[in-house]
Amino acid sequence: MSSAAEQEAVAGKRAADEARPSVVVNGARRAAPPPTVPAWPGTPVPLGARFRTGPGQVAGTNFALWAGGAEAVELCLFDGPGPGARESRVRLTELTHEIWHGFVPGVLPGQRYGYRVHGRWDPWTGARWNPAKLLLDPYARAVDGDFALPPQVYGHVRDWPEQRVADTVRDERDSAPFVPKGVVVHDGGPDDEWTYDRRPKTPWADSVIYELHVRGFTKRHPGIPEELRGTYAGLAHPAAVEHLTRLGVTAVELLPVHQFAHESHLLERGLRNYWGYNSVGYFAPHAAYAASGTTGEQVGEFRRMVRALHAAGIEVILDVVYNHTAEAGELGPTLSLKGIDNRGYYRLQSDARRYADYTGCGNTLHVVQPHVLRLITDSLRYWVTEMGVDGFRFDLAAALARSMHDVDMLSPFLAVIAQDPVLRRVKLIAEPWDVGSGGYQVGAFPPLWTEWNDRYRGAVRDFWRHALPDVREMGYRLSGSSDLYAWGGRRPYASVNFVTAHDGFTLRDLVSYERKHNEANGEGNRDGSDDNRSWNCGTEGETDDAAVGALRRRQLRNLMTTLLLSTGVPMLVAGDEMGRTQRGSNNAYCQDNEISWVDWSLLEDPEWRPLFELTSRLLALRHRHPVLRRRAFFSGRPHSADGLRDLAWFTARGTEMTERDWYSPAATLGMYLSGRDIPGRDERGEAICDDSFLAVLHAGAAPAEFVLPGPPWAEWYEVLVDTGREDQASEPGTAHPAGAPVTVPARTVLLLRAG
Repeated sequence: MSSAAEQEAVAGKRAADEARPSVVVNGARRAAPPPTVPAWPGTPVPLGARFRTGPGQVAGTNFALWAGGAEAVELCLFDGPGPGARESRVRLTELTHEIWHGFVPGVLPGQRYGYRVHGRWDPWTGARWNPAKLLLDPYARAVDGDFALPPQVYGHVRDWPEQRVADTVRDERDSAPFVPKGVVVHDGGPDDEWTYDRRPKTPWADSVIYELHVRGFTKRHPGIPEELRGTYAGLAHPAAVEHLTRLGVTAVELLPVHQFAHESHLLERGLRNYWGYNSVGYFAPHAAYAASGTTGEQVGEFRRMVRALHAAGIEVILDVVYNHTAEAGELGPTLSLKGIDNRGYYRLQSDARRYADYTGCGNTLHVVQPHVLRLITDSLRYWVTEMGVDGFRFDLAAALARSMHDVDMLSPFLAVIAQDPVLRRVKLIAEPWDVGSGGYQVGAFPPLWTEWNDRYRGAVRDFWRHALPDVREMGYRLSGSSDLYAWGGRRPYASVNFVTAHDGFTLRDLVSYERKHNEANGEGNRDGSDDNRSWNCGTEGETDDAAVGALRRRQLRNLMTTLLLSTGVPMLVAGDEMGRTQRGSNNAYCQDNEISWVDWSLLEDPEWRPLFELTSRLLALRHRHPVLRRRAFFSGRPHSADGLRDLAWFTARGTEMTERDWYSPAATLGMYLSGRDIPGRDERGEAICDDSFLAVLHAGAAPAEFVLPGPPWAEWYEVLVDTGREDQASEPGTAHPAGAPVTVPARTVLLLRAG
C-alpha cells in the first residue's frame, strides 16, 4: 500500500473511533471499545458462515471456526466497506471439538465479517496468536476488499528502525482497516439450482485441455464488452465461448481463482501477483475477477460462467493451490490460518519458530492433520457440488502427498480422495513434484490420477531443436508414455502432454528466444528457469528477417502438430494457437499487463492466422479418429496373420526400426498407427475401427527422402497435414503409392492416411 493509502486508511479508522461514544480511563478520555452483540449457541457444523433460520424462525447466520488451542474467539462484524467501517464484536463462547461456534440473529447475506483469535504468543513453540489481527475465515464464501500488506497486518513487529524484522515480538496494532473481510453468502436461490446445468462429462481419452487465465484471456478481446473484460462474466460471454468451440477444446483449466493475495515484495515494486498462486481463501472466487460486485455477487457470476461453458460442451477445471498459503514463512503476514492456529495448520520444523517449506513459498500446509485435510476436501466438494466445476489440477501435488516427511502414495490425502464419493468422480490432475527432497514423482501417482508429464515437454522440445542423443525417449512420449504409466491399471490418458504451460516460454517465444528476458520483474533477470530447451532459429528475439520468421512459424506448426498427434491428453496454453508472445519472459507471474494478456489481433494477422487454422483442423481430426485418442496402451504385437501391428516405427528407409536404430541420433522418425483393431468397444458394444495413419517427423536442417512402407501396412498414402506449407486453410490431399519415396522438407511433419 502506498503511504497516501495508508494515511487514508488510518484516517478512516480514526474517524470511526471518534464517532464512537468515549469513556474515561485513568483520567484520559478514549474511544469506547467496539460494541458487543450476544450470540446464541448455534452449531459446530457446517464450518464457516451459513445464513439460515434459527430457533423461533429467526433469520440469522451460524458461525463456526476450528481453532485448536485458542483461548477465545471473537467474531467481528463490520457495518460497511472500507477502513472506516464500524466494528461490532461477538464472543463465541460455545466450544465443541475445538470448533468455536454461535448463531447471531439478524446477520444477513452481504454482512462483512472476520475473526480475532486469542491465545499465547510464543513463536519458539509455534504459537502465534494475536487478537490485534483481523483474520479471514478459511471457509468464507466471498471476500470483499484487497490485501495491502502494510506493517500492521503482520503478527510480529516488522518496522522498527533499529531492527527491521523481529518476528518474535508481537505487534499490537489493529490490522482491521488494512485487510479484506469475509462476506456472508446466501446459499439458496436460483443460482443453486443445477437442474438445468448439463455437465459435459467428457471421457479422459477424448479430452483436450486449454489452460487460460480468466483476466488475461478476456482483457483485450474486442468482442467482449469493455466492462466485462477481465472477469468471469467476460469468459462466459458468447465471443469468448465461440473461440473455444471453434478451436475444438473440451475443457478450460483456469489459473487460480481462489481468493489470493499479492506478495509484499511485489507491492513494494509496484507489481501484483498475476498468476494467483498465493491463495488465502479456498472457498471464495477471487473478487477482482468479478464484474457484478464483491459482496457475494461474485459467487453467482462464477456459477453463471460455469453454466455458459457447460452449455457449449466445455468442462471447467480449476488450478488449485492447497500446498501453501499467502502467509509465507515466519516473516510473512498474519491473514488467516497463521493467527487461527499456526501449529495446527502448517508444517513446522523441529525449531517450531520456522516453517517446513516444500513449496518454495515459505510454508506448507500440514495435510496429515485431520482438520487441514477436512478444509481441503470440504473446499473441493464445494467447488464441485455448489459451483459446478468438473475437476482440479493440483499445484505441487507431491507436497500434498507427503506423510510426515517423505512423499507417500498411501498418504491420507490420496486415500481420502480415492474413497470420496464426489471427488473420485471428477478429473484429478497432479503436478507431480514439489521442491523438497524426493519431490519429483512423475509417473508415481495412483490410477485415479492423471499427471502433467514434463518428460513429454522436454523430449518434444529437444527433438525439434535436434538435441536428443537418440529417439528412444521420443518414441515413448509420442505413444502415451507407457514406461511411466502402464502399471496398476493406468491408461495412456494418465499423461497430460504439453509443450508449454503458463510457467515458461510461450510457444512462439520457444522458437524466438534462447535466453529468458524477465527484466520487467525487477529481480535482475535472476528469476525463472534457465533450462528452457528452446531454439531461436538463429536470431534472439523479434526480427524482420523473412527467412527466420518463416522457419519459426514452421517450428510452431511442428510443435503443435506433434502435441495433437501424440497419445495422451493434450494441453494447450491460451494464445499459443495464434502466436502469442511474452517478449521472452519465462516467468510472467507478476505481469498483469500486455505481456501476459492474450493479443486477439493476432487472430486476424495473416502471419499468424494459419497456425490457428492448423490447430483447429488437427483438433477436428483428433475428434473424428479414435486411433489418435486411444483408451489403452499399444501392444506393438501382431494382431492378424499378415503381421500388422497396432503400432510400428519406421526409419527413413521405410524399414521397421531395430534396436540399433533406437539408439541412433536420428533426425527422422516414422510412426504408424493402425486403426484396424482398436481395444475397447463403442457405446453399443461394437468393435472400434478407424483409419490408419503414418506420421513422419523430420527435425533435420535439410530435406530428407522417406520411403513409404508397403504392404501389409498400406497400398497408398494420402497427405493430410504438411507443416512445411504456410497455408493451412485446407488439406494438401496429395496421394502416393506405398513403397514410393517422398521428399520431406527440412523440419517438417507429414501426416498421411494409409489405405
